[in-house]
Amino acid sequence: MSDSDARRGFAARPGAAERWVKTPDIARPASADQFTARLTIDVTPELRRCLKLAALQRGLTVAAMLRALFEREFPNGQGDAP
Repeated sequence: MSDSDARRGFAARPGAAERWVKTPDIARPASADQFTARLTIDVTPELRRCLKLAALQRGLTVAAMLRALFEREFPNGQGDAP
């Protein structure tokens, strides 16, 4: 198979477009559907270690722990607004 054949297979359109469009999406856990934005922050290596250790001790991922923290800090989703 040539390079062009491999690329065409990767980006090729499905043969039966109607069936492909009507096929339901793969079911994801409910929590994955709730979070649609990615947030990147810079932290010191020491703070990163602290976050990872705290999450491990609580049986959570760092992401889940920080989501819970943000939800407690900003319960109405409006920042500091009442």
